[in-house]
Amino acid sequence: MKKAIFLYDYTGIMAKPWIEDGYECWCFDGQHKPGIERDGLHVKVGMWFDAYRTAEHVEQIKNIVGDGVCFVFGFPECTDMAVSGAAHFAKKEKENPAFQAEACELARLVMYVGDAFGCKWSAENPVSVLSTLWRKPDHSFHPYEYGGYLPSVDEHPQYPEYIKPRDAYPKKTCIWSGNGFVMPGKKVVYVDHGYSDQHKKLGGKSLKTKNIRSATPRGFAKAVFLANKE
Repeated sequence: MKKAIFLYDYTGIMAKPWIEDGYECWCFDGQHKPGIERDGLHVKVGMWFDAYRTAEHVEQIKNIVGDGVCFVFGFPECTDMAVSGAAHFAKKEKENPAFQAEACELARLVMYVGDAFGCKWSAENPVSVLSTLWRKPDHSFHPYEYGGYLPSVDEHPQYPEYIKPRDAYPKKTCIWSGNGFVMPGKKVVYVDHGYSDQHKKLGGKSLKTKNIRSATPRGFAKAVFLANKE
């Protein structure tokens, strides 16, 4: 069976088009219930990752998922790296001088897993210090640039009150990738006023708010699948 792995993936949005095409999709995230929970081809694994155990985690993932993996995508935590949070970096560094090095290593875990399976891989993050701590991103995009992959009559299935139909909002997002990952072609939709007003509703620090802010743009998810499926 063809398989795909999604790291730091709570919503399962990126996995959805792969599942619909018959791939067994393994979504790893610490917010899932501990252990392995199956819902058809959607497999949720409740697992937190440690920056000092990445090599061990790669072996764990290989043993859990088995053979047949042909795609890996990851959404590493951006809180300690995104430039939007730079005002808090000094305080965090006093508490833990290695906080950004640890965050960077957790981002590189996506690459380690992709290389371990010898398959296409990609990791996404907003504009962040990953560009200096790791390397420059390979690509960047805004959600509205892929909104055309969604139907003209659209509503977000999970967060309609926060995320605009057809992902019609800007948010520069960077992509690090390897092993032949293909950045999909764009299908741009109109953005009202040219800015995103949903962040006015998402300024809190709750876990729910963070999950909504980091939810994968559905149009981009579909485009990535179409460009990289076997």
